[in-house]
Amino acid sequence: MSTKVIGIDLGATNVRGAVVTGDTLSAIISARIHSDGSVDEVLNDIYQVVDQLIKDDITAIGIGVPSVVDVEQGIVYDVLYIPSWVEVPLKKHMEDRYHIPVFVNNDANCFAVGEHYFGKGKGVDSMIGMTLGTGLGAGVIVNNKLYAGYNCGAGEFGLFNYKDNILEYYASGSFFQNVYGLDGTKVFEEAKYGGKRALELYAELGTHIGNAVKMAMYAYDPQLIILGGSVRHAWEFFEKTMWEEIRTCVFTKSAERIRVESSGLQNSGILGAAALYYDAQ
Repeated sequence: MSTKVIGIDLGATNVRGAVVTGDTLSAIISARIHSDGSVDEVLNDIYQVVDQLIKDDITAIGIGVPSVVDVEQGIVYDVLYIPSWVEVPLKKHMEDRYHIPVFVNNDANCFAVGEHYFGKGKGVDSMIGMTLGTGLGAGVIVNNKLYAGYNCGAGEFGLFNYKDNILEYYASGSFFQNVYGLDGTKVFEEAKYGGKRALELYAELGTHIGNAVKMAMYAYDPQLIILGGSVRHAWEFFEKTMWEEIRTCVFTKSAERIRVESSGLQNSGILGAAALYYDAQ
């Protein structure tokens, strides 16, 4: 893993990138994106970052995007927060400009493969990286390879029917607003100071997260599930009830053996994008 790969993380408001060599990142380059702009304007925002990172010794570029992706063709569809990006052949645009291989995948898959190569998933044959932010996404590693599914839709547990809605309505950082009309950031701050109501709400959230973990267990029976996204910072507030729910799994041996951990990986979006190259080898 001494190969130099550029990792690009395309978000809602900015694009960030760095050169990844082994476990080491270069200085991170960031630029604002014209999220309401044309296809070409957003492409130029990405080029602005890559142009500062590209050198003759760069082997490949990996890009994580918040969308469904045709992984083989590198086409991104209906990118979140960028209305003009309905169908963009991102891989072709990038390869035509830089003349090196480009790998494109969605951000949840990048999180999972980044954890597999650089984080707590090192050496684990089967794992799931589950991102808990405003929604719930996941990437799946099976037999040491990212499994994206036929349409890049594997791991979308958040869209499963659950209670009177879908799972991510309850098992995500939006739970507080969706169910109780509360600001999640304020609930988190109150929990840090021991607020009784806030801690009760996190206990309820933990039960929903536990159900999300059980769904992943029933679907893939992984060795490890790593929780990422902003909600992971509240791990201490929901861990107990999450585990109580996990232990209700019908397959008791699975419940005994499953590892569920909070991500400690910094810059996981960039590292995960770069890891797409290693996963493809």
